[in-house]
Amino acid sequence: MNKQKTLTAVSAAGLRKSFGDVAVLDGIDLNVPEGTIFALLGPNGAGKTTMVQILSTLITADGGEARIGGHDLTTEPELVRTAIGVTGQFSAVDNLLTGEENLILMADLRHLGRPEGRRRAAELLGLFDLAEAARKTAATYSGGMRRRLDLAMTLVGDPRIIFLDEPTAGLDPRSRRTMWQIIRGLVADGVTIFLTTQYLEEADHLADRIALLDHGKLVAEGTADELKRLIPGSHIRLRFSGENELESAARALGEVSRDGDALTLQVPGDGSVPSLRALLNRLENESIDVDALSVHTPDLDDVFLALTSQAGPVKDGQ
Repeated sequence: MNKQKTLTAVSAAGLRKSFGDVAVLDGIDLNVPEGTIFALLGPNGAGKTTMVQILSTLITADGGEARIGGHDLTTEPELVRTAIGVTGQFSAVDNLLTGEENLILMADLRHLGRPEGRRRAAELLGLFDLAEAARKTAATYSGGMRRRLDLAMTLVGDPRIIFLDEPTAGLDPRSRRTMWQIIRGLVADGVTIFLTTQYLEEADHLADRIALLDHGKLVAEGTADELKRLIPGSHIRLRFSGENELESAARALGEVSRDGDALTLQVPGDGSVPSLRALLNRLENESIDVDALSVHTPDLDDVFLALTSQAGPVKDGQ
């Protein structure tokens, strides 16, 4: 029974939230397995931050239910808070304190005790490559260093579920990739990450599953590859070693796009294993050899633009 509870880190059923007459979340269902990265995407104002605020007990939902780390969000909020960490769009770092002092302060708030708090602070400063800057005030830190310190402060209490709301907003590409490495390391240790982001590349690189939120509703959910296959334009490109093979394949496959100079055919297909197997079986039955094969699918930008409406977004928290 206990094992069954821990298989799902975050679950929600029918979550609703309105501000005035605007439905920011309109019946959201979610299921996030533990030890995975779940990314929630959506246009500005789609409701992403509102979702994080509800699941992290900062605000209450108008309806529906959720369980975080096996604890009921409504009846066991204190237990939920002990299981989670939250890093928001706006840093919790105190600029007047050093990196070490920020972490020790957080340890004090977590009631770790002075010796344990100092030990945990030193451990996290090393993990996040901040040991050399430990005695410097946070005001002197770069944007990437501040974001790493902010995440380190979230980890002081060793949470097993972490909500990251736009964790790399405003960071340069190098700092963003450093954060990605840290996030992957956390998940490798069994931590569950609930990530909101507007960087589609970030979701593509990190997330095990992605949900697309638009005007309060989930309009799509799946792996990055599954979402890409939802959009027309997927195709399989076949290259052949000679014109005879190209001609034979074109006759066998019917309606395809042809490039005689490159000796290639472009065949509509979603790139899934069944469709690839069926295509190759057809060619094998005709004794046609393929020199090379590649699958081309739309990227997450195409998915985002096709499935979301950019008109009249609501504003999170309003």
